[in-house]
Amino acid sequence: MAKLDLNRQPMPSQDAEERSHNFNEVALGYGEEQAMAEASRCLSCKNRPCTQGCPVNVDIPEFIAALKAGNMPEAATALKRKNNLPAICGRVCPQETQCEQLCLLGKKGAPVAIGRLERYVADWALGQQTNGTGKVDPSALPRPGAGKVAVIGAGPAGLTAAGDLAKMGHKVTIFEALHLPGGVLSYGIPEFRLPKAIVRAEVEYVKSLGVEVQCDVVVGKAITVDELMGEWGYDAVFLGTGAGLPSFMSIPGENCNGVYSANEFLTRSNLMKAYLFPEYDTPIIRGKRVAVVGGGNVAMDAVRTARRLGAELAAIVYRRSKSEMPARHEEVEHAEEEGIEFFLLTNPTRILADEKNWVKGLECIKMELGEPDASGRRSPVPMQGSEFVLDVDTVIMAIGTSPNPLVPRSTPGLDVSRRGTVVADTQTGKTTKDGVYAGGDAVTGAATVIEAMGAGKRSAAAIDEYVRAKVATRG
Repeated sequence: MAKLDLNRQPMPSQDAEERSHNFNEVALGYGEEQAMAEASRCLSCKNRPCTQGCPVNVDIPEFIAALKAGNMPEAATALKRKNNLPAICGRVCPQETQCEQLCLLGKKGAPVAIGRLERYVADWALGQQTNGTGKVDPSALPRPGAGKVAVIGAGPAGLTAAGDLAKMGHKVTIFEALHLPGGVLSYGIPEFRLPKAIVRAEVEYVKSLGVEVQCDVVVGKAITVDELMGEWGYDAVFLGTGAGLPSFMSIPGENCNGVYSANEFLTRSNLMKAYLFPEYDTPIIRGKRVAVVGGGNVAMDAVRTARRLGAELAAIVYRRSKSEMPARHEEVEHAEEEGIEFFLLTNPTRILADEKNWVKGLECIKMELGEPDASGRRSPVPMQGSEFVLDVDTVIMAIGTSPNPLVPRSTPGLDVSRRGTVVADTQTGKTTKDGVYAGGDAVTGAATVIEAMGAGKRSAAAIDEYVRAKVATRG
C-alpha cells in the first residue's frame, strides 16, 4: 500500500515584488505533473464529506477520480454537472472553509487541494471550449418550451440559476444593468485574482446552453418585474441583483476629495479598466499613501489594487485583530508578501482635509478586544488617549455593502427586511410575490461567490417545479 502523502502540492505563483507592480494573475495554476500528484492524494471516501461541504454539491470524488485516471473529458463533465462556473470557483471560492475543511485527509495532514484541482480541470475545459472541441452540442440540450424565465442580474447567482434553468428546458433571458455580464465577478474582483478572460469564457458557456443575455437594461427603470411577468410573458422571475450599495462609517470628513467606496474604486479599475491607462482613460486617483478601511476580501482587493496603481504606502486599517479578519488567509498572506501594511486594532474616527478639501490624513484610535458580540467575535473597545493620525492622501471604505433598493421599490408585493435584503425562503428562494424568486447577496447581504451560486441553484430547482405546474394548467 502506498504511503499516505500528508503534504499537498504548492501553488506556483508570481514573485511577490514583481506582481505588486502588475495586474497579471498571482496564482499560476498547477501543471499536469502537480495536478496528478495532488489528485493521487484523494482517498475516494465513500461517504463523500467534501461534497457535503460544497454549496453547489459538485461531484468532487468523481471528478478527481477521472483526473487520476487521466480522463480529462470525464473529469470536466463530472465537474460541470453541478457547477456552471468552475474556473471561477477554482480561483475565488473559499474551499478551505467548505469542501476542504471536511476532507478526511485534513485530519492527519493537509487536505486535498480541491479548489486547485477544480481550477486545473476547468481551465482544461475552457481550452477545449476555445478551440471548438468542447462547445455544448445544442442537440444534446432539452428542447425549449417548458417555460419562460427572466433572470435579473448576470452575477454568480443569476448565471447559475440561468444555466440550470436552461439545462432543464426553459427559455431564459438574463437582464443585466451594466454593459458587461458577470456582476461582482466583473466589477469587483481584480484581474490579478480573477482574469476577466476567464469570466467572459464562463459567461459564453452559459450562453451556449441557450441563455440570452441583455446588458444595459436597468430593471426597475427601463422595465419592471410586473411588466416582465405581464405583457412580456415571463412565467417566473429570479432576482440575482447582488449587493452593490456601499456602506460608509458616517465619520467627519467622508465627503472629502480622495475618499472612495471600495465599490467605486474597484469598478473603475476592473470593469472600466482604469489600470490599463492610457489605453483606457477612465479617471482614478492614484494615491501615494492609501488607507483601506476594512478586513474582508474586498478590502484586500482594494489595497492590493492601490499598491499596483503606484501607492508607496498601501495600508489596511481594521478594528479587530488579524485572527478575526474575515478575508481568506491566502489573500492576507499574499497582501503581506506584496508589502501591504496592517494597522490592526485600529479604528478611524475622522478624515482630515487640506484647504482644498483633499484628504491629508486619517485620524484613528487604537482598540482592544472586549466581550464577544452577537456574531461571537470579541467586540473592539476604544483605548482612551490612544488617538493618532495616519498620513494618507486617499481613503477607501471597504466595510460592507447592501442591496440596491431599485427593484424592491418598483415591485409591489415584494417584501424586504430592515437591512434592505429581499425576504426569501432560504431553500427555495421563493419571495412574498408569486412567481418571483431571489438568491445571493440580494437576500443574504454581501457573502461569497459560491454561496450566491448555491442559492441560484436551489432557486432554479424551485422555479422549474413552479413553472412546469404553471404551464401544465395552461394545457
